[in-house]
Amino acid sequence: MLPLTEASPPGDRGVRPIADVARDLGLDSEQVLPYGEGLAKLPVDLLSTLERSSPRRGKLVLVTSMTPTTHGEGKTVTSIGLAMALRKLGYRSTVALRQPSLGPTLGLKGGGAGGGRATVEPAALLNLGFPGDTAAVTSAHNLLSALIDNHLYHRVAPIPDPGRIEWPRTLDMDDRALREVRVGVGEGKGRGPARADSFIITAASEVMAILGLAQDHVDLKKRLGRIFVGWSGDSHPIYAEDLGVAGAMAALLRDALRPNLVQTSEGTPAFVHTGPFANLGHGTASLLSIRMARALSEICLVETGFASDLGLEKFMDLVSPVAKLSIDGVVVVATLPALRYHGGVDLAKDREPNPSAVSKGLVNLEKHLDNVRRLGLAPVVALNRFPGDSPEEVRLVGDFCDRQGVACADSTAYAEGSAGALQLAEVVLDLTRKGGAEGHALYDPGTTTAEEKLDRVAREVYGADGVELAPEAKKDLEEIRSLGHGQLPLCIAKTPLSLSDDPHLRGRPKGFVIRVHRVLPRTGAGYLVATTGEIVLMPGLPKAPAALDIDLSPSGEITGVR
Repeated sequence: MLPLTEASPPGDRGVRPIADVARDLGLDSEQVLPYGEGLAKLPVDLLSTLERSSPRRGKLVLVTSMTPTTHGEGKTVTSIGLAMALRKLGYRSTVALRQPSLGPTLGLKGGGAGGGRATVEPAALLNLGFPGDTAAVTSAHNLLSALIDNHLYHRVAPIPDPGRIEWPRTLDMDDRALREVRVGVGEGKGRGPARADSFIITAASEVMAILGLAQDHVDLKKRLGRIFVGWSGDSHPIYAEDLGVAGAMAALLRDALRPNLVQTSEGTPAFVHTGPFANLGHGTASLLSIRMARALSEICLVETGFASDLGLEKFMDLVSPVAKLSIDGVVVVATLPALRYHGGVDLAKDREPNPSAVSKGLVNLEKHLDNVRRLGLAPVVALNRFPGDSPEEVRLVGDFCDRQGVACADSTAYAEGSAGALQLAEVVLDLTRKGGAEGHALYDPGTTTAEEKLDRVAREVYGADGVELAPEAKKDLEEIRSLGHGQLPLCIAKTPLSLSDDPHLRGRPKGFVIRVHRVLPRTGAGYLVATTGEIVLMPGLPKAPAALDIDLSPSGEITGVR
């Protein structure tokens, strides 16, 4: 174990000076850029310094889950609690999380900074957009949108074909009214030409994906330049670099590229950086932050978005190959409410004990354990406990894990912080000591077609009977091949609420096919996005959005962020 440095004791909710948190990682003041209340940004070139001076890497453990319900299963809470428990046991631990998005925070899901006694701080500020990285992504994305319409208006070459522009606008807000819009309309000069357009949520922006995958300033600018915009009037492809805007976009993202160092509610170092959704994008914190966290710690916990069929598969097929990461283990979070739901219980009753439903719902957890092994990784199960969970149900999960040959540990980190995750920490430590399985991609993107990739993920990860391509998707693939991008890996946009593309199919569905509506080139990010089922790239607010509970007190305290 690496010795922890001397630091001032945690104050309220464990928050202490960010300089002390940095010193715990062996960083001095010259390597840390203080950035507002309780946060520091780390220089991009720090990574090369760390990897040159310390070739030894910490253990990298991914956190995924069974198929979640709309309530969420506590994957973030478990990741944070586990990192805090490992630190309590004397290990230099870190946790790497996505940045919360305003869309879910103000909409249905609520914040993404953990909860109870397992949070990253300052939680309220992080949930409401601090330190502005997502706003920078929005600005850079919409700068490209503005340049496209500027080329149309001034007739500057290359002149886009208004009917074949593939680049939408973006906003970090759930606003269904913006899914389809018309721009350039109205009386007077300077408003045209009118054309159809759309908005996507910023978490689904290719710029967000690029920010999460870029390795340095040069890589960032190159990736931005490779963004496919659409087609010219004479049917030539147009990229962002053709419009001369990649440099300005990179300038807007300069500070956003720097990883964010914060802390947990018990003062454990935490990296919270970039926010691609796993149902729309690749769904993890930035590669820069993951690599830095790993280089600075003995054990780094990385939360992958949603369940194994989304975040974990995408991490292994899209993220890990970029930096050639090896994985030391996977924690699969399960809850009894989710097992009851996948066993047939309605959401309104999923907190009531029901051993029969739990037994039936275990087939869902079984499939996710199978997916972990299919990707060449070794799993353990974390049972995130809720009040009202019955001993009989807990035994059912334990017996199931014994039959699967998988270690299982309870976690009560939400209620107890690190103390509630100590048993899980010991299980994870045992897993990392065994070594062996380091993981691999599901397919080789260079030797398989897009159709073959789609079919393999659908059959092996989702359990489908195959894939059905809509005519528009087939046309998309023809154009993508004509651009020379047919060998890119696949990022499948799919509901997180089912292993299938139908959010209403629970458990371990059988006899279904995955219906692909569009295949969109994300050439800057380096993958193709296949949209399936009822997935939309701009969510809508629920009837009673979470924003109605958020307020600002007379003293300036933010309240109601859940």
